[in-house]
Amino acid sequence: MMDKHYLTPLFAPSSIIVLAGSSDAADGLTPQARVLRDALRAQRYTGELTFLGVDTSGTLADLAQTRADLAILALPPQDLAAGLELAARVNCRCALVVSSGVDAELAAQLRKIARREGMHLLGPNSSGIQRPSLQLNASAAGPLARDGSLALLCQSGALTTSILDWARNNAVGFSSVISLGPHTDLGLSDALDFLANDPRTQSIVVYMEGIQNARRFMSALRSAAYAKPVVVLKAGRKPAGNEAAQTHSAAIVGSDDVFDAALRRAGAVRVRSFVALFSAAKCLASRYRPVGRRLGLITNGGGPGVLAADWVNEIGLDLGRLSPEAVAKLAPQLPPLASLADLMDLSEEAGPAHYRAALEAAFRDRTVDGVLAIFSPKEGIDPTAVAAELAEAKRLAPKPLLACWMGDASVVPAREVLREAQIPNFRTPEAAVGAFGNIASFYQNQQLLQQTPAPLTAMAKPDIEGARLVIETVLAERRNVLTEMESKTLLAAFHIPVTRTVLARSAHEAAMIATQLGFPVALKIDSPDIAHKSDVGGVVLNVHSGAAARDAYADMVQRVARLHPGARINGVTVQNMARARRGREINIGLVTDEPFGPVITFGAGGTMIELINDRAMELPPLNQFLARRLIDRSRVAETLGEWRGAAAVDRVALEQALLRVSEMVCALPQLREMDINPLIVDELGAVAVDARIVVGESTQAGARGEGQYGHLSILPYPARYEQVWPLRGGGDYVVRPIRPDDAQMVQRLVRELSPESRYFRFVSQIAELPPSMLSRFTLIDYDREMALVAEHRERVLDEEGEVSHKQRIVGVSRYVTNPDQMSCEFALLVADDFAGQGLGSRLMLSIMEVARERGLSEIQGLVLANNPNMLKLMRRLGFEVRPFPDDPEFRLVVHQL
Repeated sequence: MMDKHYLTPLFAPSSIIVLAGSSDAADGLTPQARVLRDALRAQRYTGELTFLGVDTSGTLADLAQTRADLAILALPPQDLAAGLELAARVNCRCALVVSSGVDAELAAQLRKIARREGMHLLGPNSSGIQRPSLQLNASAAGPLARDGSLALLCQSGALTTSILDWARNNAVGFSSVISLGPHTDLGLSDALDFLANDPRTQSIVVYMEGIQNARRFMSALRSAAYAKPVVVLKAGRKPAGNEAAQTHSAAIVGSDDVFDAALRRAGAVRVRSFVALFSAAKCLASRYRPVGRRLGLITNGGGPGVLAADWVNEIGLDLGRLSPEAVAKLAPQLPPLASLADLMDLSEEAGPAHYRAALEAAFRDRTVDGVLAIFSPKEGIDPTAVAAELAEAKRLAPKPLLACWMGDASVVPAREVLREAQIPNFRTPEAAVGAFGNIASFYQNQQLLQQTPAPLTAMAKPDIEGARLVIETVLAERRNVLTEMESKTLLAAFHIPVTRTVLARSAHEAAMIATQLGFPVALKIDSPDIAHKSDVGGVVLNVHSGAAARDAYADMVQRVARLHPGARINGVTVQNMARARRGREINIGLVTDEPFGPVITFGAGGTMIELINDRAMELPPLNQFLARRLIDRSRVAETLGEWRGAAAVDRVALEQALLRVSEMVCALPQLREMDINPLIVDELGAVAVDARIVVGESTQAGARGEGQYGHLSILPYPARYEQVWPLRGGGDYVVRPIRPDDAQMVQRLVRELSPESRYFRFVSQIAELPPSMLSRFTLIDYDREMALVAEHRERVLDEEGEVSHKQRIVGVSRYVTNPDQMSCEFALLVADDFAGQGLGSRLMLSIMEVARERGLSEIQGLVLANNPNMLKLMRRLGFEVRPFPDDPEFRLVVHQL
């Protein structure tokens, strides 16, 4: 019973009250009210619809006993507060304010009223919502859209109207249209959360301008994108750079780059233009689910095919080439001039049968992940007949199929055939390839989404307390910038190899230290006030004698004092020159973004860093897969193999350095900026030659037990909840938080349940979980919900009698935090063959302990009245069993935490 979403009364109301003035006169109506009234009446809404005036008092007594799911307000700003109060008095559970121009002060007042009355409020400054399947047009965004599987979530009323107008002309239908405006109470996160759970929605298109809470946004977006494709167009791209930046990393990273990284990690696809958003919407409306990035090109003209192939290379896709076996089989079916070397160029003589043969070959071949069919008008060839072949092939196509019918008047009927068959069709090859690029990005980003790293790796444990002590000492001295010595101490605490560095406080000391370390050495000025040492002559390399070290010290201190008179100088650090003559110089950095928090950066290092401007980035926490992908996205990655006579670098050492930085970021919320520049890596390993770190007081909110990670926008896997428990009949099992890769084991658990057990848990006769529900159950936001699985190791005998062990999930308990943020609703499921062995009790006690630690005060659930075993377990655990007023078939079980 946890499946009914808390926003169902808003987006699927059974009864609506409209506060928009008089229902039979236009006098006094706002423009929105007039449009809204006409929109609601233009079709027959499937629920109950009542119009009410805000000054109505005589009907209040009549309505006080009724319960409306939704109140829609379209009133002048001065009447909105009174209207919302009225909606609360007639027991509305949700409210929608369709208005414009409401300022922040009035919006805050409306939010306060709604929260006091326990109502969910969409608006003010919303253009409203449309739910075509319910025949509900509660919007000022034009006529009701046609029904479909695509959801539109938009932070601009004008763009909502424009997209709906485009959709009408392109046969694109919507499951939901949700318009959000400035100062709205319910925001992007809430709407995404509903759409992720909405069975009518297969894919989601988002236009956004900003977010209020990065953690909630990432949580909702990850949940939605795991269940269905999400495409985002974001306005307000900011230029990279920050004049006040103290580190290289901060200077070369702009907030738009970070937003890119966040969307990629959330499994969503970003598009850069309104046109690209439409292209993506076309593909999503066709329900394509990609499997890779190799696009096969079928064309009847070399020129358009080459243009398409060029764009495949330009945007980083791969050309899908037929295998030699497929070429040998297809070639005899094509005209003599056809070429299958790279493109499938069928020649100008190609007709419908030739296209059909090429399509069948591409669909069968494992070297092709998607197909683009390009047609240029040719004398004697019917473009509509060729389009009809595509429409026929689309019915059984196992891969994405896109079309590009070039030309104009002669191909209009053919384009109509493609549109009716829901084959995305584009006027230019580049646009079609770009659309496939969006599909391929979705596939790639899904792999990133499914990574749920723990805050600490399995490598040697870092000295977190020692690192904290260094930071606390610096902050106690009212400093924010660590010296090179302090920065390297922090890196060493996390087992990142650093060059041995000693601080000299006089020229004589510098000479002695250099002699002890062995030549050649490097000398660097040590000052908390100088960000870039080389800019003020604060670096001297390749010093080969004690006398040279003494002279270099004196000259450097004198030079820096002249160029930077106010700088505090602690002395000069002396260190051996890095051993690697052919090593690559890398920069690993950290920036803190508003609103996403810490972001790890990777790219080329050394003194040319700003000029090269090589930056790839990822949100923490990282695991090896994410670290590898981060390296691959950088430009310097091309130099890490054998390069210009140098051996390939130790990639594992580089990945480990990134994992160690991720550990630092998770464990030390005071970190603001960091540069490990250069980190020199070669075939023998990696070593940090220089480092600079900026810290600040920790401002994270210690909310609901996860305060130590309150600075992160993606919560790490909570490995600390893992426990081993004994089974009554012998052996043991592990209770641990669920992971995305548990999906198939959870599906097996559901499949193997008895029909009665399945009905008791899901109140349904389902034989297995649908993909959207399975994804929702296994990729969760550990901040607002928790699922614990009981994992048992089974002994398995193979055909030859060999014994092996296989993991099996035999129970799941979960809770989801209610919108009040104080209580939660639970669910419990145990495999039939493990019933009566104490698993249910252990899973419930464990999930209650997590909820208690998160600061929740009450756990509740619904149990079927004819499920005696579950009710017995609840009473044994101390739950109070109450009647459930909304449905006598259920009992409400409640426990104070």
